Amino acid sequence: MRLVAENGDQLGIKPTSEALRLAEEQNVDLVEIAPLANPPVCKLMDYGKFRYREQKKAHEAKLKQKQIQVKEIKFRPGTDEGDYKIKLGKLIQFLDEGDKAKVTLRFRGREMAHKEFGERLLERVRKDLDAVGVVEQFPKLEGRQMVMVLAPKKKVVPVKGPKKQAGEKAGEKQADKGPKVPKEAKPAKEEKTEEAKPATAG
Repeated sequence: MRLVAENGDQLGIKPTSEALRLAEEQNVDLVEIAPLANPPVCKLMDYGKFRYREQKKAHEAKLKQKQIQVKEIKFRPGTDEGDYKIKLGKLIQFLDEGDKAKVTLRFRGREMAHKEFGERLLERVRKDLDAVGVVEQFPKLEGRQMVMVLAPKKKVVPVKGPKKQAGEKAGEKQADKGPKVPKEAKPAKEEKTEEAKPATAG
């Protein structure tokens, strides 16, 4: 087998018995890392520590992943305007953060006889959240409560077109104006020369 030291140094091709002896001397494990190679590659390492490091890396990677949660806000058919705006703000925050929003409307007593008030309220919520969320589960009655689930709207990144070269822009402007016509040459101004006057005797 081809043996690799714990620090990554190549120890060359060794028989199995010698590799096991080195592992025992260094109080480490002999781990086969490339069984299909010819000859197979083995490494001297502390396998327990190696497994611990790998599990820690996997755990950290999992923590970095966004866990989508379903967050709930409860309404009543008679929710007043101020309370409505506060709850709506919370729903917008949940959707902006990438979580799903569960809107629960609970009926009490005789309110069940006028479910249309609840339906109107949920429809208002849906319209007010149209810019940030999309309905994943339309309002349905579950016992004495009506439930609607919204998911965050996927943000569309605008794609910019290819930039025009400076030469292209100049060419376009010139084409719009038409070809340049050379101005007619103006005749040069004649220089005024004064004729010499004969001197007169004083």
